[in-house]
Formats: sequence, C-alpha cells, structure tokens
Amino acid sequence: MNRALHDIETAEYNLKGNIRDAAAFYCQQAVEKALKALYIKEYKKLIRSHDLLFLGNKINLPDELIEICDGINPFYTGTRYPDMYEEYSEEEIEEAIIEARRVIEWVKTKI
Repeated sequence: MNRALHDIETAEYNLKGNIRDAAAFYCQQAVEKALKALYIKEYKKLIRSHDLLFLGNKINLPDELIEICDGINPFYTGTRYPDMYEEYSEEEIEEAIIEARRVIEWVKTKI
C-alpha cells in the first residue's frame, strides 16, 4: 500500500512538471498496487496482472470503482508500448488522479 501512495504522489509530481505520460503511468501503477495490496491481504499471495478490471473483480471492487479502473487501465499500455502510445491531456490525467485516489481510499478502508 505504501508503494501505491508513493506512486500517486509521483503521478501528481510528474503532472505538475508537464510529464504527462509518466503521470498517467504512475496513476495506473498506484491503482494496480493498491488493488494488489488488498488481494495479498485477502488471499496471502501475489497475483501477477496489470489489468485493473481483473484485479478489481478479484477483490470485489464496487461497480463505480470498476468503472474508474476501466478508464485508468489503458494508461499502462498507452504509455509503455510505442505501437499503442497515447497522448493524454492535462485534464484527463488530473481527473484520473482524483479518481485513482478514490480507489486507493476505498482499498485503505479494507486493509
């Protein structure tokens, strides 16, 4: 969970520096690590996946937070793979960070 909190702060820092691809990537990573933290707490093992929807469903994330994950999920591939690269606007990332914090806060209540 500490890594998730670090990553969301890193996303905010990169956004302030106008490094939007890194901000988007760390936003996705923050949610992924939070979901994995809860999965580890519940199942006592690590699950290897970057898919936020898959992870969210494994821990019974509420539907409204699954929708948030659906929006953030593409940041992983869209910032890492040249054939899938996406440009994200400052507004898109700002909103994603706010929404990611909602997921993280929900997870914190379960841990």
